[in-house]
Amino acid sequence: MKKIARVVVAGSLAITLAACSADQPPAPAPAPAVASSGSAAPPVTPGRALVATTVRPFAGTGGAPFDQARQVQAPPGWKVTVWARVPSARLLAWTPDKQLLVSRPKFGDVLELTPSGDDAAPAQRTLISGLNQPHGLAFAGNTLYVAESDQVDSFAYRAGAVSGKRVVVDGLPDAKSPELGGAYAHALKSVAVGKDGALYVSVGSTGNISAEDRDATPQRAAILRAPAGGGKPTVFARGVRNGTGLAVDPDGGVWTAVNNRDNIAYPYEGADQGRVMEDYVNDHPLEPLARLTPGRDLGWPFCNPDPASSPPSYTDRPFVRDIQTNPDGTKLDCAALPPVEQGMGAHSAPLGLSFATDLGGAYGAGALVGIHGSWNRNPPRAPEVSFFAWRNGTLGPQQTLLTGFQGKDGSRWGRPVMAVQGPDGALYVSDDLAGAVYRVTRGS
Repeated sequence: MKKIARVVVAGSLAITLAACSADQPPAPAPAPAVASSGSAAPPVTPGRALVATTVRPFAGTGGAPFDQARQVQAPPGWKVTVWARVPSARLLAWTPDKQLLVSRPKFGDVLELTPSGDDAAPAQRTLISGLNQPHGLAFAGNTLYVAESDQVDSFAYRAGAVSGKRVVVDGLPDAKSPELGGAYAHALKSVAVGKDGALYVSVGSTGNISAEDRDATPQRAAILRAPAGGGKPTVFARGVRNGTGLAVDPDGGVWTAVNNRDNIAYPYEGADQGRVMEDYVNDHPLEPLARLTPGRDLGWPFCNPDPASSPPSYTDRPFVRDIQTNPDGTKLDCAALPPVEQGMGAHSAPLGLSFATDLGGAYGAGALVGIHGSWNRNPPRAPEVSFFAWRNGTLGPQQTLLTGFQGKDGSRWGRPVMAVQGPDGALYVSDDLAGAVYRVTRGS
């Protein structure tokens, strides 16, 4: 297979473009090249130096994979403990009375973890059970919203107990939807509450390239918006292949972190145009981190956000038309789409998204993204927890905050899903592979 120059991407130890026109546009011009390393790619930006940090279990949390010494890379002076063991831990949310909730789609439940002190595992119990793949969790005051695969529920929460379950958004597509015939690759839903109380719900695509999702009712590959307290949702943003990460910024803006498509063909003019080549697929398209506005389109599956190659960058990147699904530009005018604010390396698989008020030091406020790591990239994209600084009303470039969950041979002992800041200022990180929640504290 012919090799082409690759765009370098973020993901190790530091935690082009032609217009698309609906009127017979020219093919994209050749992409600028950078040298291919043939191995894990270096970071996009020179993030702050990280150091090896031993992951310390508490009494009762030291079972596999922590029955042997594990290290991660973290900022100097930061400590990482195995705070709780929670098999298949996914998304997280803090309650008004400072309990940590953990969703577990695999088990159909939501667990409640009650802190027991700095050097002890929390008490845990089942808060809600019998749900259909519960995933996203969000609070509005004392109201808890839980996103099941086919609906969003609300509960009254008080003193560690829930009551008054009410379906506030229903009819969401999942594998049981008759028109899908049991085939739905991205059935898990996320939910966020806007400053006006409106509900935002992520609805993933049914597959890698399923353009019919854009015309479905309700629309798939979209972020839906329902009125405060629930009701019939409308499309807020579309072309969002799998916006699992969903959160509201300090100013009230809605952001999504997106798992983008696989196996795109080389779009630029030349002998390789239209070919699916590993060297190109490895780093294209980027995974968007985008601020959503009413009616925004993130392009899928007709337009792909394209990382810059030299110097490497994922900031304010434009779209390139997909040579397989939109060869003449008539499906969607890619040049008319606003550029993506930030992004991550292709196949990063961003999952949970949250905003932290202050990580201390030079970090300050910003967004936290759980990077699950690739499932089919060669070499694999490593899992990590990423940080995007919040400055002047927007997010800065990706910085690696925690990494080291993947060995040099691509094997993994952990895969972060979501990181949230706790009321004590520490970070709490779910890991569905290790079956753990880590507590990360800053040095003095």
